[in-house]
Amino acid sequence: MLDYKLLAALAAVIEQGGFERGSQALGLSQSAISQRIKLLEARIGQPVLIRATPPAPPDVGRRLLNHVQQVRLLERDLQDQVPMLDDAMPERLRLAINADSLATWWAAAVGDFCAHQNVLLELVVEDQEVGLKRMRAGEVAGCVCAAERPVAGANSEVLGIMPYLAVASPAFIARYFAAGVRAQVLPQAPAIVFGADDLLQHRYLATFGVTGSFAYHLCPSSEGFVRLLESGFGWGMVPELQVRDELAQGKLVELIPGRSIDVPLYWHYWRNGGRLLAGLTQHLRRTALKALVPL
Repeated sequence: MLDYKLLAALAAVIEQGGFERGSQALGLSQSAISQRIKLLEARIGQPVLIRATPPAPPDVGRRLLNHVQQVRLLERDLQDQVPMLDDAMPERLRLAINADSLATWWAAAVGDFCAHQNVLLELVVEDQEVGLKRMRAGEVAGCVCAAERPVAGANSEVLGIMPYLAVASPAFIARYFAAGVRAQVLPQAPAIVFGADDLLQHRYLATFGVTGSFAYHLCPSSEGFVRLLESGFGWGMVPELQVRDELAQGKLVELIPGRSIDVPLYWHYWRNGGRLLAGLTQHLRRTALKALVPL
């Protein structure tokens, strides 16, 4: 029989990114939470935590975290049946989501659901290409990402397509592409890249046959990304949803009109996530289609 006080200590350290914040979340001393994790490891017979910065779970730790998350969600279903739980605190749902969805369609899609279901969100921002690693690590209960295949114990459903456009300011276009967008010029014209996992600019360049290195700025902020584009720092791939106004006002223009990169987005969630995750899944089926292009 698993001791859920010990599992809660493990989950707090992983989810909060360290022993200090994990102990604060549980109202315990660091020594107490450390002892609970050591006791859990003694009972399991192997390490459940890699003592790094931040701490990370090995394979057995990931399985335990997945279990804890699903138990939390299933326990929430008891609130409708057990009177003593009627005044329970709102459930905190930890999800991974890509920054571009967060900057565009996500808030309108889930705001009503969270209000009606008394849910607090804790969002972990990851690029759409790698967000699923958070579920695999047992750190989140759901994920919006570009990967179709779910991890073991989870389901995935397509939400729709997010078209990305290659855009820049009129001044940048005049400076680098006065004679047209050509493969010879593109590697020297600075791009803007969100982060190490952002390969959209690489994919766009590949459509011109450009596969080597190229000049680029790094900007890990969706809003800052667009501001840099407007200021003429470079060109970049951004969701069409995010720059409709800028395109209409002429602040940004497409490098080549009509040439986009379509990124499919999928919703991943634990199968044994209880009614809360099932309800959120049904809600997303309806609301995401209002913003995204059907696949």
